[in-house]
Amino acid sequence: MTPDMVTHEREAAFHDAWAGSTQPDSVRVRESFEGPTAVENQFILKLMGPLAGKRLLDIGSGLGESSVYFALQGADVTALDISPGMIETTLNLGKRFGVELKGVVSVAEELNVPSAIYDIVYIANAIHHVQHRTRMYDEIRRVLKPGGHFFSYDPLAYNPAINIYRKMATEVRTPDERPLTRGDVKLASKYFSNFGHREFWIASLALFAKYYLKDHVHPNRDRYWKRITHETEKDLCWWMPFAKMQACSGPHLNFRFAQFPPKGVLDRGH
Repeated sequence: MTPDMVTHEREAAFHDAWAGSTQPDSVRVRESFEGPTAVENQFILKLMGPLAGKRLLDIGSGLGESSVYFALQGADVTALDISPGMIETTLNLGKRFGVELKGVVSVAEELNVPSAIYDIVYIANAIHHVQHRTRMYDEIRRVLKPGGHFFSYDPLAYNPAINIYRKMATEVRTPDERPLTRGDVKLASKYFSNFGHREFWIASLALFAKYYLKDHVHPNRDRYWKRITHETEKDLCWWMPFAKMQACSGPHLNFRFAQFPPKGVLDRGH
């Protein structure tokens, strides 16, 4: 068995276990895009524009929040994940919300879908699981239609606050994860025309500190990045100034990275 196969099997097993331990009613679909903490997805949605009739590939679809949300907006969605358990969970979630999804089990470096058929490729918090990112970007270019769009967000390696969190949260992540570096951002820019990125979550990570210091929830007991989707504006009145501070803080040392073609032109490249 090759090292890549070992890594892929380890990733699939980890995420199968996560899917199997997740209660369906705990998955927040609309909140992941419309809630007060969904800053990256709200930013991306504005760039995407209307989704009705668009063919969309959701790579690393996980529990299915994004796939189901996009389908609710009228997109023709293919959910793709390395984990069979995650795909099963996603398809079941779609049924609960009354939308039909296609499910594909596949690694990101060799997408098991046809070429040049998608208007949009979306990745949420999954690139840091991919070992061979040049191969992944080549595959994204392959499956996008000419003029298609690629959107993603992921944790950044150069945020000191999130690195502290990751050192603590060892049981809710895999050993193969590698948050994106500045080199990864530069790599993406080589593949896609009209490339751009925006960074989020530095001052607003005060919410993570609150979970640990005030709520006494250890990062290994609950995934903070999922916990935030359960927050309401009423609960977050204390946090909103941090979010506003983030909006004015400029593009440096932030938790999440969003990449996109801002003017909507892709020559099989972003």
